[in-house]
Amino acid sequence: MTSLAVVSFVLGPVQTNAFLVADPIGRVAAVIDPAWDGAAIVGEADLRGWRITDVWLTHAHFDHFGGVAGVCDGVNPPPRVALHPLDQPLWRVNGGAAWFGMQDFDPGPEPTIDLAAGMTLNLGSLRFEVRHAPGHTPGHVVFYCAEASQLFCGDVIFDGGVGRTDLPGGDWDELMASIHAQVLSLPDDVTLQPGHGPSTTVGIQRRTNPFLGG
Repeated sequence: MTSLAVVSFVLGPVQTNAFLVADPIGRVAAVIDPAWDGAAIVGEADLRGWRITDVWLTHAHFDHFGGVAGVCDGVNPPPRVALHPLDQPLWRVNGGAAWFGMQDFDPGPEPTIDLAAGMTLNLGSLRFEVRHAPGHTPGHVVFYCAEASQLFCGDVIFDGGVGRTDLPGGDWDELMASIHAQVLSLPDDVTLQPGHGPSTTVGIQRRTNPFLGG
């Protein structure tokens, strides 16, 4: 088992999970979905002596990147921001923040890394596989660290639930196909780190998630 370190935060107006993940030996870190209050995430990394090199976005809903500006402002040089190209249109409308009455929203710097299915993201000695999992949004991805048996799954699947598909770009059939192909294809002991709510495992969701016919 690898030495992946994970620090989780619950941030922002809709209680979104953000994750600071690191290779503690190499002291390099990435932020997955900096939901809000980027300064708090940077402060935690500083306390641990980790250098944030990257921001990885599962998708471009506002509540998953509202803290990007704060992270990038607090790190020198600023980390690179990664997003799937199919979610760029959503990013360009501030992730739909205005749909929820938020007019004053700072998206931070434009993503410069185009995520793609099968891409490997390196973080020190750690490797994360990018898996394209559309349905909640067209460009939704999940990040799988096989060495640590952890999947950072954004808003694809939750403990006892699945992502909503009623917002622009959502598609129920695509979401179900993504869950079966990109989540349930993994071993039962893989930990799921979702965008909202508690962590769980593939096996628990396979057996008990009512949306999956458990």
